Formats: sequence, C-alpha cells, structure tokens
Amino acid sequence: MPTTPNAILRFDNSFIREMPADPESGPGVRQVEGALWSAVAPTPVAAPRMLAWSAEMAASLGLDATFMNSPLAAEVLAGNRLLEGMQPFAANYGGHQFGHWAGQLGDGRAISLGEAINGAGERWELQLKGAGPTPYSRSADGRAVLRSSIREFLCSEAMHHLGVPTTRALSLVGTGETVVRDMFYDGHPEAEPGAITCRVAPSFIRFGNFELPASRGDNELLRKLTDFCIRRDFPHLSGEGEQLYGDWFAEVCGRTAVTVAHWMRVGFVHGVMNTDNMSILGLTIDYGPYGWIDDFDPDWTPNTTDATHGRYRFGQQPQVAYWNLGRLAGALSPLFDGTEALQDGLRRYVDAFNAAERGNIAAKLGLEGCRDDDIGLMQSLRDLLKQGEIDMTLFFRQLADVDPSAPSLDGFDDAFYDTGKRDAVAPALLQWLTTYVARVADDPLPAEHRKALMDSANPRYVLRNYLAQQAIDRAHQGDMDGVIELLDVMRHPYDDQHSPDKPGREAFAARRPDWARDRAGCSMLSCSS
Repeated sequence: MPTTPNAILRFDNSFIREMPADPESGPGVRQVEGALWSAVAPTPVAAPRMLAWSAEMAASLGLDATFMNSPLAAEVLAGNRLLEGMQPFAANYGGHQFGHWAGQLGDGRAISLGEAINGAGERWELQLKGAGPTPYSRSADGRAVLRSSIREFLCSEAMHHLGVPTTRALSLVGTGETVVRDMFYDGHPEAEPGAITCRVAPSFIRFGNFELPASRGDNELLRKLTDFCIRRDFPHLSGEGEQLYGDWFAEVCGRTAVTVAHWMRVGFVHGVMNTDNMSILGLTIDYGPYGWIDDFDPDWTPNTTDATHGRYRFGQQPQVAYWNLGRLAGALSPLFDGTEALQDGLRRYVDAFNAAERGNIAAKLGLEGCRDDDIGLMQSLRDLLKQGEIDMTLFFRQLADVDPSAPSLDGFDDAFYDTGKRDAVAPALLQWLTTYVARVADDPLPAEHRKALMDSANPRYVLRNYLAQQAIDRAHQGDMDGVIELLDVMRHPYDDQHSPDKPGREAFAARRPDWARDRAGCSMLSCSS
C-alpha cells in the first residue's frame, strides 16, 4: 500500500454534494435551519499516535499494515491531516432523548471525513469521534477520553464478529492531550488521556435526521433527504411516490427488528436508545454507556442516567425500538396522504421481531424450528435464570453439552453468582432441563447439528464490562496489549480458544468476578465521555 496521500482512498462525498449545506462554516455553535450539514474541520491534536486498529476493517478499505502503522495514518485518523478528496463535515439532526423531544442535536463531537469507495465499489463513510468542536457541540469541547474510545473501538468490532449489524471501528488514536471529564457527575472532574476513534459505516443517517426538518415544518428538506437516502442506501427498492416511501419505511422497520433481536440473543444493552442513536440502516450505532448482561436480569440498565426509570433496560429494548419507529413514522407522515403505509411498516417491525425471536429461540435451544410451546419453554427458562442469578452467556453455552439421557446441573456451577439462590432454584431448573431434553428428543435435528447450531448462536465470549475496564486500566498505564488481546479474542466469539498457543484465554469466558459487581466501569456507566 503506497503511503502517499493521493493513492490511499478514493472519495465520493454524495451526502454533502447532494444535500443542502449550512451557509456558515466553522465550529461556532448555532441553530442550523434548511441544511443537513455544516462544513467543519477537525481540530489538530498535539501528538497523534496509533494505539490500535482493526485488520478486518482496514482490509475492507484496502488499507494494509504498512499504511496503518505509518505516522501518516495516525495524523489522518486524528484529524491533523486530510487526504485528497476528504471534505470534513458535521451532520445536523434532532432526536427524542429519554422520551422527550430535544430539538436540534447534531454531531457534537463527531466529524465525518468523507465517503470512501473501496475496490469492491462499497461505500464507507469515515467519521472521527472526538475530533473537536462543531456547530452542534453546544457547551461541550468535542473531545473524547481514552476509556470511552476504547469501549467504542472494541465493541464496534466485537458486535461485528458476533454477527450483529453494527457500525465498525477502523482505528484508535491517542491525541497526546488530556480531556477534563466529570465521570460520575459528582462535581469532581478529572483530566484524562484523550483519544479519537475512527468509526466506519455505509451511512450514519439516523432517525433524527428526518425528525428535525419535520419538526420545523420543512417538508421540502424532509422529502429531499428521504429521496437521497433511498437512492443511495436502498438502491434495490423500486417504484415511486408513496409506494416507494412505504416500502422503504417497512424495510427500516424490519432491519431495526432484526438488530434488536440480535441484541437480545447475545445479551447486549445499548443504554441510550434515543432516536438520534437509531441508524436508518438498522445498524447498532453510538456505543456510549452500553453493557452486557452477566446474571440474567431484564430490568438491568448500564446507564447511570437511566438508573431510576430504566427506560432503556435490557428487556425493554424491543418496545423502545417500536416507540422510536413510531416517532420516525410521525416525522415521515408529511410524505403520505394517509397513515396506512406507515402502520404497515410498524406491523412489519412486530412481525420481523417475532420471527427473529422465534429463530433465536430455536437456535439457542438447538431446535430445528420454534413451535408455539417453545416460546413458553424459553420464557420459563428466563424466569429461572433471573430467580437464580444465573449468568446468561455461560448457561446457554453449557446447555449444548447437557446429556439428554441424564439431565443434571453438572457443569453449570460456574454460571451461578449466588450459592443460596442456586440451591433455591435447583429443583425447578432441573425440572426445566427434564422438560427440555424431552422436547429435544421430539426434535428431528441430529445431535451433532444441534450442538453446532447452539454454539453458533450462544457465544463463548462477549465483551463484558469488566473485561473492557481491565483493558482500559492497562491502557491508562501505557500498556495497550490488553486492548489488542481483547480485540483478538472477540474476533472469534463462538470458538473455544483454550489452546497451548493462547494460554489463559479461558479467563475471558469466565463469569463476572465479585470485585467487579459494583466497581465503576464494570457495572454501570454514565453518559460522560
């Protein structure tokens, strides 16, 4: 890979070419009306240094190790230098936050560099998170700290390898500067190392991009954005007028349903499902105070801001996604004469989620298909997992190894967090296993296929919060090896990685240790960068 600026990436910046621009440029905070983006350059940093990068995402862009490890890459991916064709901008959008309309929001600390076209003709928008102030930064500095940047970098790639639709991460660059943050909102801000993540997606358009012009009665801009989005990001759709808009909205609903069903399958909790954090492509976007279910608890949320009401708790995510789609439908309503097509789209969400959930049940339990009574079988198991404070990931992974001829709790000990609750729930759980193996005996799937199916749906490794925090702690001491190893483990989340050449990797598949139960960063997190 040549390292001259003009030979690395080819850009076709359709969004800023075709969508109306803010007549004013630069980072000054302002209300931007009649426009979908503002030209703003990243603010240079003192000493950019490449800390980590994704080999898979780099390969998708046609970037090799020679470039990614070069000083030029660090400069470009910190925003200190632009390649030919890059045209940095911040997008203008609004959103509903925690159920309330928040007005104009926009990219407050994210600056897109442009849309790169790779050798396969795929479009990838490159966006720097933490690159400095924009017109949408309000009172913030537009920067990001190392800890949150590590979390976003790792989770973007971990979710991809889990098979969950997601934005991606190309790189993690240290800035050589500090950023002041009040992590606990308790009046004790501290200076922390700064970093910038380059995240990548075919599009970063969100529900909120449509909500803002609709809220302002700018139906011309709303239609212009919708037509553009369909033309660029949904080129397989055909037709015109309301029929086309209806088909598009229905597909957005279906994609959203599939993604949320994946979250529920692997135990991921987004933490901030505001409409400005919902991708029009149905991707998981904006990794802030996310978390992973350790002991199964539908009422758990990782977000301290949401601790009282639990709006975005784990078990509520499918309902919240539907509510968010309802807000998108309201924004799009000026494009329709009636509501039937929008209602059809919302029904598409329900149908798609139910179908995906049935598929998850069948796969997680190792069944050829999901019968109606299997839904009750899964729900009764979830009730027992909650009662017994049982680790979701460990339990489902071990379930594939239950002996159908003699079901027992042997092998499940590591999944329990509380021995007293284990003893209390053991009889009911054993009865459930007895019912389960009887169901398996009535299923036509061969045993070897059953285990393969279960192992492909129930990961051995997920990015538990305490694992990420351990890597962050090491990074704060100048040791990035924890991040690199964790990234490597998460590349193969469904494979057993215990081998002589990878000793100690069984630790990445262990339940959350007691010391991490209430430690900051290991359980709940704030929205603070």
